[in-house]
Amino acid sequence: MLPDVQKNELLKFAEHLADLAGEVVRVHYAQATIAVEIKADGSPVTIADKEAERVMRAAIHAQYPDHGIVGEEYGVERSDAKFCWVLDPVDGTKSFVARVPLFTTLVGLLYQGQPAIGVIDQPILRERAVGDGLTATFNGRPTKAVSVALKSAKLMTTDVENITRAQPKAHWADLAQQCDFSRTWGDGYGHMMVAAGRAHIMADPIMNPWDLIPVLPVLRGAGAIVTAWDGSDPVAAGNAVAAAPELHAEALRILRG
Repeated sequence: MLPDVQKNELLKFAEHLADLAGEVVRVHYAQATIAVEIKADGSPVTIADKEAERVMRAAIHAQYPDHGIVGEEYGVERSDAKFCWVLDPVDGTKSFVARVPLFTTLVGLLYQGQPAIGVIDQPILRERAVGDGLTATFNGRPTKAVSVALKSAKLMTTDVENITRAQPKAHWADLAQQCDFSRTWGDGYGHMMVAAGRAHIMADPIMNPWDLIPVLPVLRGAGAIVTAWDGSDPVAAGNAVAAAPELHAEALRILRG
């Protein structure tokens, strides 16, 4: 666990990184058009993704040259370092390209290999959730995940087609039918919705480390339980279900049949 003095310093720096990325993202979001490249894995990337990660990396190099970095766009530097930053400059690039402000910038910090600090930032709506695994804030105020009866729960995922591909045995339709409604308010924004108490269950069927590690300290700090779809460690599995404890247990029971 991070010492409090060090934790406060690093939390401020994590927010500073999100501020730097936000300045870049807002400039490109305001443009009439933006060029899109397709990466080897079939996912889109824009100049906003690249520039935002570049400025965050530069700030880390300047402030903490011995820290590691794992980023979606520019790969790995010293991932075995005691402190390692995990960056997703635009999580939800498809939403960004369509000018739908449900993408986020994700900033995470691993301490001795464990998720210690996370920031989920929506730079257009100016919404931000910050967590250290023990506490969390949303727009600067303490926040908690909300537990409701399943029939009243708002259920989210990023892309239903990904469920078919990555979790074909999951009983997704059963869960969706028993909730109040389901929406694809996904990517990091969906996890922020759970942490903020605005929605109740976020189920991501497939996630990369830069999608997942930054949101864990926020969700856990807000009192949510986060596991893989089979109940195991989400980081090892590369997928996640997040909700308040009682609701999480019920959702997982239905997903697992």
